[in-house]
Amino acid sequence: MDAHCHLTGSYLAEAQVEETLSRARTQGVTGFIAVGTDLADSRAVLDLARRIPGIQASLGVHPHEAKDWSPQAGEDLATLLADPAVRFVGETGLDWHYDLSPRDAQETAFRAQIRLARAIRKPLMIHTRSAPEATLRILEEEGAGAVRGIIHCFSEDRAFAVRALDLGFYLSFSGIATFPKAASVRDVAAWAPADRILVETDAPFLAPVPYRGKPNEPGFVRFTAEAVAALRGIPAARLADLTTRNLEALCGWTPAS
Repeated sequence: MDAHCHLTGSYLAEAQVEETLSRARTQGVTGFIAVGTDLADSRAVLDLARRIPGIQASLGVHPHEAKDWSPQAGEDLATLLADPAVRFVGETGLDWHYDLSPRDAQETAFRAQIRLARAIRKPLMIHTRSAPEATLRILEEEGAGAVRGIIHCFSEDRAFAVRALDLGFYLSFSGIATFPKAASVRDVAAWAPADRILVETDAPFLAPVPYRGKPNEPGFVRFTAEAVAALRGIPAARLADLTTRNLEALCGWTPAS
């Protein structure tokens, strides 16, 4: 399963979705958590999840879009989140690398979405970049451990992982885990508890080796799974089964084969 991918909007034309997922299925990938990054994108993601078997949704306002957050945006998002095809709240969090939204706006939107997740009892999909301490502090202050969630595209170190795991969060590894120089990420992928790891593509970003530098797609999660399995010294099939069961344990969904 691909625990985090983008299949809508500027990422992938609607006419390409079925073909892209068909290629993924030939690689044994049967489940996809499609992620919304603002209200319009979240509506498009929800439409896919309602129409296409094997897709479920994660809906939210990305930190890049946090400048547009408002009480009305929160109400509109809450309406979308009520749909049973929605398994996660987010992608939400902090991005202090690009700073495409003011940091105070990012924090406001982040805290609001954690509170939404707690109100509806759905786990979170967390984006964090160049803001490790602030991300963890806000998750702790807002009681995010009550609903848990995914640290998507894990790119931090073991110390960060320990605090996230203590909150009940799962660590999702992207194509970065296939990069030989990503020592900290590969260390955590090898070490993390077996019942708390996931794999994802973050398609169309961060394609794994051997497709690094090219547009990513959900079928390529196979290569990340193989890399993580090798780091852990287990067969790739075992890793695939493990991560599928972990996602089911977190959000209550396993797609039909």
